[in-house]
Amino acid sequence: MIKNRVCKHKLLIVVDNIDDKFEFDKLFGNLGDFSSDTRFIFTTRDKRVLDFIPECKLYEPGEMSLCQSLHLFSKHAFGMKYPPEEDVRISEEFVKVATGVPLALKVIGSLLFRRERKFWEEKLRELQDIPSTIKNMVQERLKISYNDLSHNEKQIFLDIACFFVGSHKDLPYYMWSSCGFYPESGIDTLIHRSLIKLDKGNKFWMRDHIKDLGRAIVKEEDVRHPYNRTKIWFTNDVLDMLRNGEGSERVEVVRIDVESMDYHDKLFESERFEKLSGLRYLEVRYGRMMGDFSQVLPNICFCRLYCCETVPTDVNTKKLAVLDLEGSNVKDNWKGWSGIKAAAKLKAVNVPHCLELKKSPDLSTCTSLEFINFSHTKMKGQMHIGKFKNLKTLRLQETCITELVIRGGDIGKLQRLEEMDVSQTYLRELPAGMESLSSLKILSLGSDLWLTFYRIPRLPGSLKRLSVLSSCGVPNLLELKELETLSYSTGPLILGDLWQLPNLKDLTLQQCFSDGPLLQQDQGQEATSPAALPTSLISLRIVDCKHLNELPNLANLCNLIQLRLMGIGVAEIRGLGELRALETMAISFMDLNNLNGLENLRFLATLILRGIQLETLPSLANLSKLKDRGLELSESRSNPRPGRPRGVFISFDNQ
Repeated sequence: MIKNRVCKHKLLIVVDNIDDKFEFDKLFGNLGDFSSDTRFIFTTRDKRVLDFIPECKLYEPGEMSLCQSLHLFSKHAFGMKYPPEEDVRISEEFVKVATGVPLALKVIGSLLFRRERKFWEEKLRELQDIPSTIKNMVQERLKISYNDLSHNEKQIFLDIACFFVGSHKDLPYYMWSSCGFYPESGIDTLIHRSLIKLDKGNKFWMRDHIKDLGRAIVKEEDVRHPYNRTKIWFTNDVLDMLRNGEGSERVEVVRIDVESMDYHDKLFESERFEKLSGLRYLEVRYGRMMGDFSQVLPNICFCRLYCCETVPTDVNTKKLAVLDLEGSNVKDNWKGWSGIKAAAKLKAVNVPHCLELKKSPDLSTCTSLEFINFSHTKMKGQMHIGKFKNLKTLRLQETCITELVIRGGDIGKLQRLEEMDVSQTYLRELPAGMESLSSLKILSLGSDLWLTFYRIPRLPGSLKRLSVLSSCGVPNLLELKELETLSYSTGPLILGDLWQLPNLKDLTLQQCFSDGPLLQQDQGQEATSPAALPTSLISLRIVDCKHLNELPNLANLCNLIQLRLMGIGVAEIRGLGELRALETMAISFMDLNNLNGLENLRFLATLILRGIQLETLPSLANLSKLKDRGLELSESRSNPRPGRPRGVFISFDNQ
């Protein structure tokens, strides 16, 4: 009876910290029994449990802004929304120390409540200079999520926290896989526990306080002696260990960056690494590696030598999964290439920006290779790729490669290929069979030099991201129903086909040209209106397309979040006022007659107007979310307004 009475009312029900044992039906019964106005809020450390709750929508709170952080801190430190004027500056310093963590803001603020100024200043110095009880308290709360991870998941988490924040996931993935850490499920778990994120470029991202937690956990392995820890990332600690002959098989992961050090401090001989028999990851930046490393580091899985003046004559390939020599002084006659042929477990070769490489090394025996990156080298001539049946990623951007050689001439045999970048190469044509690459998702094509699309009859329908640089022709887009990102440069404008791409989310057109109007034309009918854009678009960027004198009506782009237009010939942005989801708009160097509809964009948070011709600007008074208004208005030459100089910059502060 109580339930029947309660369910009829408008309720807010909050359930904290649910896990995989939570069952909605057992606790609440049928969702339909509740009023349609009732709202449930569930908090969890694992997003996957929300999949089993009916009609549940995910909300992830971002980091608190400086203003929000200051409000929360002030509430606990002063008992009011804003700090007193004389305490604003020191309050902002405490907010910076808390790094936007609500728990830290509450604890620090409560600690300072009704304390004298001298105590505040002393506590600030303590928080800035040494690990504090406040930080430890926050980390202890966060450690609950860490303790719930499996052994393999903990290893991946600690590796990211200590070494791979900001790194692309591909190369570490191969190392973790070789070590038996099962990175596919491990990374997925860390993402769902909100311990890490992958950005749009598939690079690891982690909040500062979570990164600090990971590094603190490693330091706890041996507080006094870094060389007894599994991971060492401070260069001075590594140098002390190597110079003093310390270290043991316990050390697994090491980074050394000697870019700013003297010449003699950059030398590393193979004998110094003899005790590090358990090392699986070695990163040396700007060093000079001397000697034969084939007899040391028997468990090395990932060898990264970045911009090294000299590299070892050989490396231990027994368990080597990743060889990364980016920017290093590697030549065609490097003796190490012979040793690499015996690397049966090698999955990735990454050698971009190695300017001494003039030809493709013979890797034909490395049939397990999945990742090859020779971009930004002087490599020329042919490249044989036919034996790499497991190849997933091929990057040859800005090389002088003229031909991809495949036995039988059909690239369609590389059924696992997911990414291919042959932009700005000397390729005269692509191999036959491109349409058969059923796994291909990312393709970057074209050059002002040779490649023409007239030699590509079809592209695979699996493509999700296509980047095209070509002045020769246009690929057939009509079959690319899975395409999500399209970047097209220096070719004829292609808006006519885009409306038929139902999943297109990100469109960039740059330096394109047109011999006539961009018209949408049904078969057998006269073209009468500009081509429409797909309603799925989230981001639209058109740059330096000077012959584009009319845009399609944008009113149908109900999902558009970003709009950037620069250097195009249109005088009006039709449908602007209907872009209800728009958050960022940047309009530059255009002769616009008006910006009608701007006043309706209630979600607009960033507005940039630069180098445009406008008589009047719509009122911005109702745009409450607007944070950054940078307006650089070029006055009309025919009717400049008196009292305002040409090109004036106006900045508005959000009140």
